[in-house]
Parts: sequence; structure tokens; C-alpha cells
Amino acid sequence: MDGSVALLKTSPVRVGGEVDESTEYFHRLFWTFPPCVEAFKHCKPLINIDGTHLYGKYGGTLLLAIAQDGNSNILPVAFALVEGENAESWAVFLSHLRQHVTPQERILVISDRHNGIKAALEAPDSGWKPPHAYRAYCIRHVAANFALNFKGQDARRMLVNVVYAKTEAEFDYWFDIMRTENLAMCDWANWLEYDKWTQHQDGGRRFGHMTTNISEYVNSVLKGTQNLPVTALVKSTYGRLSELFVVRGQTAEAQLGSGQRFCQVALVKVIERNLKDARCLTVTLFDRHQSEHTVAETTPTENFSLGTYRVSLRDHTCDCGYFQALHYPCCHAIACCAQSRLDWAMYVHEVYTMSNVFNVYRMGFLPPIPEGLWPPYAGPTIILDPNMRRAREGRPRSTRIHNTMDEADTGRPKRCGLCRQIEHTRRTCPQRGSAPSAEA
Repeated sequence: MDGSVALLKTSPVRVGGEVDESTEYFHRLFWTFPPCVEAFKHCKPLINIDGTHLYGKYGGTLLLAIAQDGNSNILPVAFALVEGENAESWAVFLSHLRQHVTPQERILVISDRHNGIKAALEAPDSGWKPPHAYRAYCIRHVAANFALNFKGQDARRMLVNVVYAKTEAEFDYWFDIMRTENLAMCDWANWLEYDKWTQHQDGGRRFGHMTTNISEYVNSVLKGTQNLPVTALVKSTYGRLSELFVVRGQTAEAQLGSGQRFCQVALVKVIERNLKDARCLTVTLFDRHQSEHTVAETTPTENFSLGTYRVSLRDHTCDCGYFQALHYPCCHAIACCAQSRLDWAMYVHEVYTMSNVFNVYRMGFLPPIPEGLWPPYAGPTIILDPNMRRAREGRPRSTRIHNTMDEADTGRPKRCGLCRQIEHTRRTCPQRGSAPSAEA
């Protein structure tokens, strides 16, 4: 397909101390497709990066860059096959990603705290440093590292409450509770930059995304590709994405043709928050030109005050934190719009509009050219490095570093592998039957 980017790096093959000019080893490959590049222009201005191991005949790692449209659909936009997750491979992947897929300013990168990713993003000429781009940590990985130092579900829960606080007052409240419990927890948290792991200081760049879970769910799109050879894996990404663009494009077109203006996700959340508990909101206008309001929130029956919030429709902010964090009006902002006779839909970020979601999948894939019609190739033969081949015999050795996220639920009873009953194992299962005797 015209416009596709495929950057292959090889290493020389040495035979008897001399370089074989006719053969080269496969080393790394980065690729992306024009519809993916065009689609990211209409997605949320953030990207998740992660790596997954290959399980085929040869080892290696598949690096992924995942975006998300306004309707919460995940979309892989770039791929790379590398020898493993290290500083050099991440630097190459992120450099190509920045150059060919995400040249936009103020992009947010969400990832774990891998040292290779950190070195690649903080390189002086990488293009990923502020104000051109920003980085945020996956809270799931931060909480897992926190649990290594402070045991117990209560400690982890307190950290999660601190992380998800949308306002400074809420953050200070939960942080003081954590300080009262254990001062060392606060010292550990203060060691991290607040703008990388707290929601109230992220500047609204996260759009509510606190983890890299969308990278974990990409298997629903690329299921089974990790077991394929290199050529088949690249073909699989092309075929899966072409099918994905057709299905989601048809869905978005149907919703847009029916007159639906916004994504269902944005509408449902706004309406549910606005109607929850039937709260009473009293709006006071302070500045007609600057659209500055205060909203007093009370209970409908006892007239008990639940708090007062300042709302700025011009700056798209509210003291509750939802307006600036999620980029669509909270219930207080909707009340201000009703009082001023304004359409609250004009304050919803354009990424949530159905027309924008339709533009994500507007550019489709073309049928691939049959191999028999390819132009002749006169370059060296590319072969796989035999050092990357897995052991032929025995169980494959696991290279995964286990942490608290891999621990099983200790409260769940163990069950027999045959009858799925508790209090016995497969070896002592009564349904297994006795082994035949030696005389038989």
C-alpha cells in the first residue's frame, strides 16, 4: 500500500571470519500503515506503548503503540519486531514513531517505568521531551511497585485513592490519611514526579486514562499473531486492521447517519452524573463576559449543603475536577449552561463527536498486491539469526519477571483439575479411578 512505512535493519553474516555479502541476519523491523497514521490525527492526543513476547520458533518482542478514539475503541497504530526490551530497541521504536506516526505537539505517552523507555524519552534529540510531548506512568505498575515495599490491600488502596483524586483538596485529604498510616509511604510517593502519576496535576492530558490496560486488550485485535513467523505476522496486522477499519467505519457511519452527534460514552457519563441522587444545584452568575459561575449543591429533601463549586465555562474548568480531566461538562457545568441558556454540547471536546470518530476510520486499506506481481528483488537474502531460536526440547524457559500483579488470589479455594471440586487435588480425585494392576 502506497505510503506504508517499513524500516528494516539487518546485521552481517560472517562465515569463516569474512562477511557474506549475499546473506544478512534479520535484526529489527518497524512498520505502520497510512490509515493508522491518518486515524491518529482524530484520536485522543495520547498513546500507550508496551511490549509483548513472541512465542514462535524464534524469540523476540513485539513493541506496540496503541491509540484510542473518542468512543473508547482501541487502535494499534505502529509495530516493531525487536530482539528484546532494552534501551536501544525502545529508542529506535520511539524515534520512528515520533517521525512517522505522532509528529503532533503535546502528545502524552503512557507506559510503565521501564528504564529503556525512560532513557529513550529523555534523550535530548528524541522529540519526546516537554513541551513537545509528555510522559505519564501506568498506575497499575506504580501500585504494583508500591506493594513490594508496603504490604496489605489497605496500603495499596490508599495510594490508588491518592492517584485518582481529581482536585488538590481531594489529593491532600487522601495523602494526609496515608501520612497518618505510614510516613514512609508518603516519602516513597514524593520520590515520583506528581505530574506523571497523579490525576489532579496531569493538566488534563490523560483524558481519564490512568493505566496501559488498552495495550493489554490489544490481543482482541491481534489474537494469535505472537505465534507467527515474521512475514506472516506483518501480513496478519495488515489483514486484521483492514477488517477492523471496515467494521468500525460502518458502525460510525450508521450512527452519524442516524443523527447521533456525540459518542455514547460521553453522553451516558454526562447524563448519569447529572441525574445521580437527584441533587439540587443553585447557580449564581458572577461574570457574564468571562462565564464565571458558582454552583451550590444541596440535597433535595433536607436542604443540606454538599459544597459550592466554581465553574468557568470559558476555561472549561470546575472545582470538582471532572470538567478539565475528562474534557466534557460535569453536572455543575451543565447547570451553568442551562442557567445561561447555552448549549452544553459546545463544551464537549471534539474527539467525542461522531463525525470525528467517523474520520478515524474514513481511510480504508487496499487489497494487497499478489506476490506473483511484486517487482524482482536483487538484494541479499534475509534470514533469521539462529541465536534467537528457542530450545527444541523441554519446556520453554520463562523470562517474565513476576511481581505482585501475577500473584493468585489467596482467598479463592483451590479446586481439583478434573472435577473442579474443592478439598482434594487431581492426584487424589475419586473420579480418577484406580490404576490397572501389574497382574492385569
